[in-house]
Amino acid sequence: MIPSWILDIFAAIMLLVAVVSAARLAAARPWGGGRRAALADIDLAHLLMAIAMAGMLVASLQTLPDGAWEAVFAVMTAWFAYRVLRDAQVSGVRALAGGHCAPHLIHAGAMLYMFLAVAAPIAHGSGGMSGMGGGMSGMGTLELPFLAFLFALALVGYSIWDLDQLSGPGTSGHYSLAVAGAPSAPVLTGVGAPAGPGATAVLTEPASHPMVTETIETAPEVPPASAPADGTGVLAPWVATGCRIAMGITMAFMLVIMI
Repeated sequence: MIPSWILDIFAAIMLLVAVVSAARLAAARPWGGGRRAALADIDLAHLLMAIAMAGMLVASLQTLPDGAWEAVFAVMTAWFAYRVLRDAQVSGVRALAGGHCAPHLIHAGAMLYMFLAVAAPIAHGSGGMSGMGGGMSGMGTLELPFLAFLFALALVGYSIWDLDQLSGPGTSGHYSLAVAGAPSAPVLTGVGAPAGPGATAVLTEPASHPMVTETIETAPEVPPASAPADGTGVLAPWVATGCRIAMGITMAFMLVIMI
């Protein structure tokens, strides 16, 4: 038995993900075209999946009937399968291991599976994904539990990978926490900052011979206004990755308790 307050916490997290995803869509204005329009499907997928999971966890938050959600996630699964296949034509199997569409394919497939494979609820015979709240009295069990276990394992794996991408060095531009336009030069101690753009600094390496000096040309400073609009704030890449981690963990939890 899972206490209802635990389900309420997960549902609240999903509502927060939905709000953040909606804010990202509004801030990016994908209808105007450009690079952000190509990534709008990810934020839209986050929004829809978060709303659906909140309704699955708490019956009072349910929005669409089960049949409508099945159609939504069938289309979503087909779309991300197409995206993964297109990426695989360019990068091969790396599209499954490191591509940013493969995790969304697993998420959409897991959601479709949960709506299609849910069996009769444990009690009260309400049927379908009518909410798991109320002390789990309305929760259904899943058919093909081994498939549920595989989905949960894949979700946990991708969540761990995302966490590693957020915290580890050398991350890709899609998942990096670094703000675009930030300086990447090494920090050197013992000297003052150059006087201005294009200035030269004479630096003495502590570990080298005391008479050895090195001259470094500093690049002109980039004005803050020239930084990409999606590098900070709600459009920062780490925000989308954080939402996906929260959904992956929540989805894996739901699959495990319904096996």
